[in-house]
Amino acid sequence: MATAPSPTYSAVTLNINGEKHTLTVDHRTTLLDALRERLDMTGTKKGCDQGQCGACTVLIDKRRAVSCLQLAVAAEGREITTIEGVAEGEQLHPVQQAFLDLDGYQCGYCTPGQICSAVAVIEEHAAGWPSAVTDDVRPEAGPPPLTADEIRERMSGNLCRCGAYVSIVQAVARAAGIPAEAGPVPGSAQDGSTREGAAA
Repeated sequence: MATAPSPTYSAVTLNINGEKHTLTVDHRTTLLDALRERLDMTGTKKGCDQGQCGACTVLIDKRRAVSCLQLAVAAEGREITTIEGVAEGEQLHPVQQAFLDLDGYQCGYCTPGQICSAVAVIEEHAAGWPSAVTDDVRPEAGPPPLTADEIRERMSGNLCRCGAYVSIVQAVARAAGIPAEAGPVPGSAQDGSTREGAAA
């Protein structure tokens, strides 16, 4: 006697921006689609839908993740922060303010993912996490200087089709508290580098 097929839908409760949302989803539903299509949280953007462009980046347990590759059912019980939850009420997050002040966007489509990623980048750097361009990766060396190269490498999973990379690097640096008196970020427009060079 054939057994009945297992159910393909489950009720999940997602903790998003400090609020719990319960919904029934197909097990194949991505977190991105649950956010946009089921919960009307359209700040998170759908770009390539293949985990390559970073437009759908959110924070899960304070670590960045591309929501198009994250199943909604696998996100249950975890702390999810989308671009709608980055600010503190009416007070913009320092990364958001820096993007506004330094024109870290053009069309704005990639900006939510860029901002979510930058928030995590700053925390990862402060915690001493090395990147692929970090010279000294020994734990006792502590956080490496947050140079333009470090920022570009750490933000490399977020693509900007408009090419606003120079301003994005500057915005991340400002939000991280790199003092203005330290001079222009190497590779920035003020440093005489090209926009294409900053994106390399």
